[in-house]
Amino acid sequence: MDHVSLLLVDDEQAILHMLKTVLLKEKFLDIDTVTTGEAALEACNNKTYHCIVLDIMLPGKSGLEICPFLRQVTDAPILFLTAKTTDYDKLTGFAVGGDDYVVKPFNPLEVVARIKSLLNRYLPSKTVVLQQQQNIPSHVNTSSSDLTQGIYDFGRFQVFELAGELRVEGQAVTCPALVFQLLLFFCKHPNRIFTKSELYERVWGSEAISDDNTVMVHIHRIRERIEKDPSNPAFLVNVRGLGYKLIQPSNLSRT
Repeated sequence: MDHVSLLLVDDEQAILHMLKTVLLKEKFLDIDTVTTGEAALEACNNKTYHCIVLDIMLPGKSGLEICPFLRQVTDAPILFLTAKTTDYDKLTGFAVGGDDYVVKPFNPLEVVARIKSLLNRYLPSKTVVLQQQQNIPSHVNTSSSDLTQGIYDFGRFQVFELAGELRVEGQAVTCPALVFQLLLFFCKHPNRIFTKSELYERVWGSEAISDDNTVMVHIHRIRERIEKDPSNPAFLVNVRGLGYKLIQPSNLSRT
């Protein structure tokens, strides 16, 4: 894990020390800590992080308030630390750009497990993108190269697996890591129904703790990006009593 950079954001030094100690034992060697949301934003402007652990209750701007600003400069998965346990608080965290959460008081090993789960979904696509940027000559026409593999065309939008990119009506649309991974999973299994539990296990991982709200919020975030009318979806639809499926137009096929 020496190639992974983590940012821990909490105003309690004891929590920062505890998390950093446990993470170091787990071979995470590049760990930065800050105590305010503003300092977190400055850190992300100066360095690329692979995962951010963000406390909600911070002095100055709260974690919920700073998260949208972080999303403007980083697509690293964000794990919220929160003392709030209501569904509304959790859904708010997802709505502003968070990917997962842990409720205080917590076992630091749970935080480590959730970081690893997030990284397992974030790092593979990033590694591929870096390899593309480093190894593909500028004169190569990637539209006719092997990179055409892993392109999923749904007419209104396209998902480029190797580039980790979503384009809607020809325009690139920002997509947080787990939102992209969930959309990519649907793209790989068009017209097939999945329950929320199946989606959570397949995308978040069997080691994660199943949470229906997490899936529902991420589906909403996908719809906000790919649908003309998210409240009346034409692509990512709910099949009442069964689950969700991504409908692929019959005149299009995966490349």
